[in-house]
Amino acid sequence: MPLRRWWDRAQPVTGAPHVRGLGVGAEEWLQVARDVAAAGGVLHALWASCAATGERCAHERAVYGAYQTDGGVLVVELTPPDEAPWIYPGIEDIFPAAARMQRSAHDLSGARSSDPDVRPWLNHDRPYEFVRVDGEGVHEIAVGPVHAGTIEPGHFRFSVVGEKVLKLEERLGYTHKGLEQRFTALPILQGHRLAARVSGDSAVAYSWAYCQALEGMSGRTIPPRAAWLRAVCLELERLANHLGDLGALGNDAGFAFGLTQFSRLKEDLLRATAAAFGRRYLFDIVVPGGLASDLSAEAARALADVVRAVCAETVELRDIYDEHEGVRDRFTGTGRLEPERAARLGVVGLVGRASGQARDVRVDLPDAPYTEVPVTMVVQHGGDVASRVAMRFGEAHESGRLLTSLLSGLPHGAHAAEVGVPADGAFGVGLIEGWRGPVLVALQAGPSGSIRRCHPHDPSWQNWPALEHAIMGNIVPDFPLINKSFNLSYSGVDL
Repeated sequence: MPLRRWWDRAQPVTGAPHVRGLGVGAEEWLQVARDVAAAGGVLHALWASCAATGERCAHERAVYGAYQTDGGVLVVELTPPDEAPWIYPGIEDIFPAAARMQRSAHDLSGARSSDPDVRPWLNHDRPYEFVRVDGEGVHEIAVGPVHAGTIEPGHFRFSVVGEKVLKLEERLGYTHKGLEQRFTALPILQGHRLAARVSGDSAVAYSWAYCQALEGMSGRTIPPRAAWLRAVCLELERLANHLGDLGALGNDAGFAFGLTQFSRLKEDLLRATAAAFGRRYLFDIVVPGGLASDLSAEAARALADVVRAVCAETVELRDIYDEHEGVRDRFTGTGRLEPERAARLGVVGLVGRASGQARDVRVDLPDAPYTEVPVTMVVQHGGDVASRVAMRFGEAHESGRLLTSLLSGLPHGAHAAEVGVPADGAFGVGLIEGWRGPVLVALQAGPSGSIRRCHPHDPSWQNWPALEHAIMGNIVPDFPLINKSFNLSYSGVDL
């Protein structure tokens, strides 16, 4: 099998399970991508790096691609020739999701791909040509970047005939935060706090991925209790987000009862989370070596009681959603992303599983405690809003089951362990299945406990382009519902 030769050459990378690294030349860079695609693999992330000076530089440059296949995660590093400028082979024809990652990599590092789309991603001072649709009766509707709701900025350019959408093109990157540069100013043992804020609704996933990479680089295995408590926090984060989305989706379908009920249930869960861990939203709870605080037996029982009650009501509300003719009419067939198209676009996470893409890091590449408390993957095949709603109901139920098992079976022992400073140049990768999908953090240590490079990757990179396909053929008023059913992160793709 062609892919086997790359695995045989690759070397283990510390951090997440089953990660290997491989240095390649330009021709091999393309061939690895082709072989991964032929084997049914997916692109997890693509990024570029240079020296931590904030300047475009001709030294210490590299482009990285992280792919997942049946064997694990393969991180491929392509270094440039000595001469500058450097144009590396683009891979968007192999993995369409790479296009925006390549554009972002150029804006951040100066490394440009050979692919034709060279429009800016972060530089909004430069002209930007949207793709036009010509024809009789076609006109454009521009929405954003400033929106009526309290959400982050994003521009949506619709090409329509009447109310039917022929094409949608998104433009993001309006609030560039300079996160990768900011990481390099922090001590490596403190970077988890910034990681938690890449996309705030995925704080546990990002901070765990960061710490997973760091702990691997330091050669530290965290205590079993720490791993179980991290999983409790991750499933609480997943459950809270699904509850919030289910209410918002009901509201977008004109069913305000759903919003009020799921808002109440989410509030119950957040209050229980605050009682257990001292905070409603779990920022800074995951720290190098484990958790910032332990969970008493009494608090664990009280939290489990609330989770069971919330999940029991969620089952009843699912029946109401399924039986409500108006809600069913709005959800069914709306915003369909066919499994074949989802596979071609490399869609991941919840949106991918709603279109038949059966991938979940907790199942495919399990780490403790998911090796001991296995996850039952939820998959739908309809690819429409109804399927994405069903995914949330199913995953909420599964998170409730996992939380009950985790809270009742917490191992005894320490909730954290000391983590040392990794050696200069050490490299690690963290990979955690957040509520949207796989969150990847690639971390390289600098001298004296500093960070040389850190790249956090959100699954929204892969899924934003899929939203453009899901809206085609639908009417403009259905866009808020379809967009909410994806619920992608603006912040996660605006580093």
